[in-house]
Amino acid sequence: MHRLAKLFAAGLACLALSGQVHAGEKPVLKAAVLKVGTVNWELDTIKHNGLDTQNGFKLEVAGLAGNPATRIAFQGGEADIVVADWLWVARQRADGHDYVFVPYSKSVGGLMVPKDSEAQTLEDLAGQKIGIAGGPVDKSWLILRAFAEQEYGIDLAAETEQVFGAPPLIFKNALSGETAGAINFWHFGAKMKAKGMRELISVSDAAKALGLNPETPLLGYVFHGEMLKEQPDLVRGFMAASRGAKDILANDPEAFDRIRPLMRAKSDADFEALKAGFVAGIPAPGPVNEEEAERMLEVMARLGGEKLVGSATTLPEGVFVIPEG
Repeated sequence: MHRLAKLFAAGLACLALSGQVHAGEKPVLKAAVLKVGTVNWELDTIKHNGLDTQNGFKLEVAGLAGNPATRIAFQGGEADIVVADWLWVARQRADGHDYVFVPYSKSVGGLMVPKDSEAQTLEDLAGQKIGIAGGPVDKSWLILRAFAEQEYGIDLAAETEQVFGAPPLIFKNALSGETAGAINFWHFGAKMKAKGMRELISVSDAAKALGLNPETPLLGYVFHGEMLKEQPDLVRGFMAASRGAKDILANDPEAFDRIRPLMRAKSDADFEALKAGFVAGIPAPGPVNEEEAERMLEVMARLGGEKLVGSATTLPEGVFVIPEG
């Protein structure tokens, strides 16, 4: 009886496998992303509009609780795609891991202060608390530190008290006035602005003053280099689907209305701010300028050190996937 049960189970497995081969004519791409991340707006748009199947693949999305979990899934081979910044990819390549980067967003935040704050420059925050999402090597914080050093000759880390925490906590503390200023992810910054706070300085403007190009997309989709070598059409198909979704979100007024529940906008002001922020963050088509990326890496390495960039003191070859055409 036990042997019969085994044979029956094996038969079911074979049937299931043959069904998958028959039904799954297109290869599956699995993306591991933050459950509440803004990337879900784009991925959902891809699936809803059939941009995955139109470009030769089927997209599956796993929403996980935090960035470490998404990276573990990716590094363990349980996911084909993860979202990260290219600095992480550069660090991984320098350490011998063959990962490659496809641009997703150039959106960055800024330093927000209460509407009635007397601060007019970063120098005015000396001696006060700044809330920072992401930790001591947060890229926005490092860029603003470099800007303050260049423009005012001050070390923000020494001149202010930093409060590090998760984005929702930094958001809450900023609105309640527990901190004099806050650096948060762009979508939380958009909500803070919608609630009356003002931007003291944007990370984009600070980067520009440092000679960096704010058009360089920081966030992107990360693939295993092996997939790019062995299945280049699959990676290119995803790139086409991503660009198609961006075009829809930028040009179809109803596209954001459909995904509004995913956006967690509690008011129309939040909704409009999030829409504008997402569209403003869409990178221009074409390859990433590696010379400009190299300059950004130099600044990040100087301020963030090995804790941020590891052994990647120069830009490793092959970080960015070059678009066709």
